[in-house]
Amino acid sequence: MMTTATKHNGRIFVVGQAAAPVPRPVVAAARRDVWRWGADNRLPEALAALSRSSTIHRRIINDKADYISGSGLTVDESSPRTAALVKEANADGQSLRTVIQRIALDRCLFGNAFLEIVTDSGRNFLSLYHQDATRCRLSRDGGHVVLHHDWRQYRPSESVVLPLYPAFEERPDGTLRAMIHYKDYEPMFEHYGVPKYIAGLGASAIVWKTDRWNLSRLDNAFQPSGVMVLDGDTDSEQEAARIAQLAEEKFAGKPGQVMFLVKNGIEGDTTKFVPIETSSDGDWKSLHDQAVSDIIVAHSWFRTLSGLEYSTGFSADRVRHEYNIALNTLIRVEQQEIIEPVRAVCADLFREHTSSLAFVNRPPFEVKPDYMRVWEARKADGFDYDPDDPAQQLFLSQI
Repeated sequence: MMTTATKHNGRIFVVGQAAAPVPRPVVAAARRDVWRWGADNRLPEALAALSRSSTIHRRIINDKADYISGSGLTVDESSPRTAALVKEANADGQSLRTVIQRIALDRCLFGNAFLEIVTDSGRNFLSLYHQDATRCRLSRDGGHVVLHHDWRQYRPSESVVLPLYPAFEERPDGTLRAMIHYKDYEPMFEHYGVPKYIAGLGASAIVWKTDRWNLSRLDNAFQPSGVMVLDGDTDSEQEAARIAQLAEEKFAGKPGQVMFLVKNGIEGDTTKFVPIETSSDGDWKSLHDQAVSDIIVAHSWFRTLSGLEYSTGFSADRVRHEYNIALNTLIRVEQQEIIEPVRAVCADLFREHTSSLAFVNRPPFEVKPDYMRVWEARKADGFDYDPDDPAQQLFLSQI
């Protein structure tokens, strides 16, 4: 299987699928029967919940999506309908960059993304909508995407079924709609992609747990943990347990900070507090730092592009070098895989040459090489440019 888009007669099929879907008769019930995404069909919800809990993990996902979507898109004036789509991609007023940023976010988070195509029978317009990947599942007939608002309680009658492009189906409002499925290839996974960071799930959980541990210590004002033994006459173990529970609720702080025991006193008051000594602070910090490094490696990402420092401190040169490496090894590769289906759809429906549709990438710094010409710099920044203009033929060093 391949991760690149498969084209046939100028059309695009499922990104990551090696061949076009084979036409087959569709039974209505089979269209709504889906392939499970995860053992319980709720893996996307679990991945989304983890990203909302782990700070470093979430920061890297958001930064990758922002870099991949660039600062905008550009296309030649010879493709006016495509240029209009870049400015306004759908009836919600979203630009194409906004739609693609959400596609990139879903790809980074889930390893899958879904793009809805809307047109009419006369191909008079084109709208592109991002569909939340947590709402989407693939039908068992191999040719449709099933959308449902709550997969915990799936009701086929409440679902929406759309075909995979290049097939279109007419909706009650008279529009023709289709879906594009982006997925990251993974051996042994035929229907859904797997996120690149899958091997770093444990590291993300460690960062979340160490953050929670620090928060618990702060809530307890860094008081030591221990066991409080209380003297008291009780008639039963149940009464002793009730007294201990009441004491814990009132005095113990966070659960687990102090444990209370009640025993019958024999002579005198033997109430005492037995602290639990620990010297694991350094181990926790080392564990957290190692988990952060593992997360960065799992994402195939770079520290400085997510605001994470090296032990040697901040370096502007390192930012430039890491951005250039990321641009040529990851960002442009992801951009190509996302934009190819969009180019194919625009070429198919608009009958325009869309090869000039491209991302505008702006680095996180403003330095441009002195040997770059003015028109090249204007093109890189998304401004109008003319390679034949003598004034724009100058090198930046000459200005």
